Order: sequence, then C-alpha cells, then structure tokens
Amino acid sequence: MNFVYFSPHFPPNYFNFCVHLRKMGANVLGLADVAYDELRPELRASLTEYYRVSNMHNYDELLRAMGYFTHRYGKLDRIDSQNEYWLETEARLRTDFNIQGFKLDEVAKIKRKSEMKKVFIKAGLPVARGKVVKNIKDALKFISETGYPVIAKPDIGVGANKTYKIQSQTELEYFFKNKPSADYIMEEFIPGIIQTFDGLTDQDGNIVFYSSLEYQGGVMDAVLQDLDFFYYSLRDIPPDLEEAGRKIINMYKIRERFFHFEFFRTPDNQLITLEVNMRPPGGLTTDMFNYANDIDIYREWANVVINNRFDAVITRPYYCCYIGRKWNKTYTHSHSDIVETFPAQVIHHEPISGVFAAALGDYGYLVRSPDLDEIMGIVFFALEKQQ
Repeated sequence: MNFVYFSPHFPPNYFNFCVHLRKMGANVLGLADVAYDELRPELRASLTEYYRVSNMHNYDELLRAMGYFTHRYGKLDRIDSQNEYWLETEARLRTDFNIQGFKLDEVAKIKRKSEMKKVFIKAGLPVARGKVVKNIKDALKFISETGYPVIAKPDIGVGANKTYKIQSQTELEYFFKNKPSADYIMEEFIPGIIQTFDGLTDQDGNIVFYSSLEYQGGVMDAVLQDLDFFYYSLRDIPPDLEEAGRKIINMYKIRERFFHFEFFRTPDNQLITLEVNMRPPGGLTTDMFNYANDIDIYREWANVVINNRFDAVITRPYYCCYIGRKWNKTYTHSHSDIVETFPAQVIHHEPISGVFAAALGDYGYLVRSPDLDEIMGIVFFALEKQQ
C-alpha cells in the first residue's frame, strides 16, 4: 500500500500513525513543508520517502508532489493527516488522483455546521436551532424565535476559534460591526455539558472502537473566558449517546476512519446533537484512548487500514483525564507537587503546542484511575488557585 501522510509532523503525537503503518508494510510517503532534518527521528525512520513543499496551501506544489509519488511508486492508495484543517485539501487530492475516501463533493456535509444539521435532522436526532446569518436583520429574526443568549460561530471552523456568545442587542451590533468575512451560523444557547461519541470504523463501516469524553466546561468558555479546561473519558457509555452516534455513522457511511461527534447533555438529561468531525479528537486524546484501555490505538488504526482488522480488546478499566494549566495563572501547587503527590495516576505530561494553548492550556497532564472521585480530586489539586 502507498499511503501519503499529509503533515506527518503535526500534531506532534501523530507520528505514531506513520510508525505503525510502516511496521505493517506500507510505503509511508510524507508530504509537508518543514525541513526533513526537523522531523523527529522516529518519524524519519518510518517514512519511505519525504517530499517537502514550500507552501502546503499552494495546490500546484501538492499536485507535483503527488505526481512524483505516483511516478515513483505507482497508484496512491490513501492520503490523510487525521487533521481537520487539511480535510478539504485532502478531499481535493483524493478526487484528482482517484484515491479512496471522502471526495470533494462530500466535503460540505462534513465541514459546514449548517449542512451537518440537515443530516442530523434526517437521522431523527434533536439539534440546537440554528441559521446561517448574513446580516443583523437575519440575526434579529432568528433571535426573535430563540431569545438571548445565542452562539455565533463560523459555519466552517475548528473548535471554538472565532466563536462568540452574544447576550444582548448591543453585543449583536458589535459582532456585526467587527464580524470576520466568513459565513457564520447562529445557534440558540443550550445549557449543559458536552459529551462526545468517538471511535474508529473498519473498511466495511463497522465500529471497531468507540469511546466517550465528557467536558467539564466547554472549549468555547475556555477560549473566550481564559478558563482552565479538563475533560475525561467515560468507562460506561450512555446508551442514548451510543445510539445517536451509530445513527450518524450510518448516515455518513463512515469507512476506515476515526470520528468525533459532539453533543450537549442538558440539565434535564436530554441529548442535543452539535457537530461531527471526521478525525480523532484533538490534543492528546488518542493517547488517552490508549491509557484508558491499555491498548495502542495507533497500531490498531494501521491494522484496520492494512488488514481490515482490530485486534485489541476494549474493557475500559480506567477513566483517563486531561488537565490543562495556563502560564498566566498562579496555581497553589507546583508541577513537582502534582507529579510527586500522584505518581501512580499521572501517566504523562508535556507542553502543549501554541495553536492549542488557548483551549487546552500551555501544559497538559494525563491522569488515570478506575475511580472518578479520585480523578476529580486530582483535578481540584492541579487547578486550585492561590488566593
């Protein structure tokens, strides 16, 4: 198999996908814009060849790179980065080179939040009321139906980037006066927590792995209010969450791909469908999958791609929690306090890349335990502020 791995160096932990593809016999063809010598040694060792372009947004350069790989290795079987940012570029390249996976004509329904809502409604799933608004007149008409607050976010966007919570007409007028040029969707505000349905399908569309995350405080609040952020994997998946997730997978006909679906869980225990992402959850979540289950999800993904098999046994023996801390906050307990007080529970920690820091913090910890109360105690300890 000839697998073009797009941007194999980022996110930093995703080099593991390339390592296991190579171990399973694939030609791993790296394509990115960083110098070869800047790639970590494990990644360099996993690449059959690496093609550097000067600008990954220059499609002509990407065409030449793909043409070179085709000339040298024959038909290209896959291209992916597992990264939302490159989804449309990859779909365009798949279309031009007739490569398996989502094509350009399928991108809108997996990137535009307004198109996702149509899929959810067709699947019979409840959604937050929303509308693409072009001007303040559109917005006021929508708000007359929902009331304040409302959420305004790019119709195509990742995470909480350039998302706004609007609570009055004054704030609405300010938003339109300073609105970015992108299309924006406005949604009613739904109180509650975010729960996710995440996993991996095989080549036939069967779910071979699934998990769920619960966010305590949302990504949007972490970004807009500069709050601390933590989230954890669940040991028991709520049945209504699994049922909704399976409906979405059937609607989108997801094959050989990670998925990350987000839902609101309201105070009265209703599940409201929010959005889909055709990629793994961000940050260190793939590593959380591993620690929560004592598996290697990177290997199992490569196993699905190469052999259409998933060999790991999933029992979810642990909750696994991500805790992010920010440099601009003064915490009661130091880094050393955390790792020395909880040596068995803190299983990984590292600095977080700047592009993720607004949401995830500047430094992240992964902790695990079979006991959720113990997890929450560690969260409180790590995030406690000095008075």
